[in-house]
Amino acid sequence: MPHELRRDAYLLSDDRSLLDMDVIHGFLTDCYWSKGIPRDLVQRAIDNSMPFGIYNTSSGQPRQVGFGRVISDKATYAYLCDVFVIEPHRKRGLCQLLMQHIMSHPDLQGLRRICLLTRDAQGVYEKCGFGYLDDVRRFMQVVKRDLYLQP
Repeated sequence: MPHELRRDAYLLSDDRSLLDMDVIHGFLTDCYWSKGIPRDLVQRAIDNSMPFGIYNTSSGQPRQVGFGRVISDKATYAYLCDVFVIEPHRKRGLCQLLMQHIMSHPDLQGLRRICLLTRDAQGVYEKCGFGYLDDVRRFMQVVKRDLYLQP
């Protein structure tokens, strides 16, 4: 049974059959965090995580207008990533609604930690309960910038 939420003309769902790879890949390949990412890599990432879509249903057929995915062991930890709402549907509270929908998912209850990285949406995530690292020296990473733009 899909985990779903309806608000006005919008449907939020974890139903994989509703995902529109053209919309998802189209956005991700042009955004700052995954510039040039190949479509097959986006598909593999979705296949190995928990995807969530936002759909406009005003025309009768659900049309994807937003997305987010969670990578998790579904026991202790989750990482939230690839969250977006396409331009014509922004400033309607959809990202905040998506965060509430994701955080209420039955498989993500009781986790000790949920993390994310963002360059410019701290205010949105703060409203959803996210805070800054207590000690940034504890967080470590290996980063391969512009990996998808390499020949």
